[in-house]
Amino acid sequence: MNVPDPTELVRRGYDSLSLRYRGDHDNPAGHASWLAELRLRLPANADVLDLGCGCGVPVARALADNGHQVVGVDLSEVQINRARRLVPKATFLHADATGVAFPDRTFDAVICLYALIHMPLDAQPHVLRRVAAWLRPGGLLLATTGAQAWTGTEDRWLGGTAAMWWSHADAATYRKWIIQAGLDIDAEHFVPEGSSGHQLFWAHRPQ
Repeated sequence: MNVPDPTELVRRGYDSLSLRYRGDHDNPAGHASWLAELRLRLPANADVLDLGCGCGVPVARALADNGHQVVGVDLSEVQINRARRLVPKATFLHADATGVAFPDRTFDAVICLYALIHMPLDAQPHVLRRVAAWLRPGGLLLATTGAQAWTGTEDRWLGGTAAMWWSHADAATYRKWIIQAGLDIDAEHFVPEGSSGHQLFWAHRPQ
């Protein structure tokens, strides 16, 4: 029996259920408060990477509308095509976040919301190290991670016909990985979702 590659499950899932996951005008309440805080902390005309940008809503759109230079990366071609249409002021790359490359000290901030947890677990510390290198001194990381360790697949995700796959460690492990990547953690808190939830981290690259 052929077991689908987890990355392909994620790609196909978002290709199939892009609109079901996020509408063109959705603005989740949690995101709104995080983006408001982020805008207060960013310099004018900041260079920002949205890693796992989805359709560009709401993160890339909100930042681009505030004059920031946004680059978005996503595994799903459907999501990227929507992002290019919905956020024409930003730049979007159809690429796997575990393999994409940028020069060191390119960005003032990297945003990675609900994306790290779709990457293979053994790749996640490496991604965090690369993120730290891409940040300029003082640059910010805003990321959601797992709060408890779990790896698994959900069939008929969001009531559709596609499956989805996740893999994440617990909050203490992510805390260790972020520090080992060379970042200082400014704050973290638990973000509930249904019967479980995620951990939200604010961190920065030291000057």
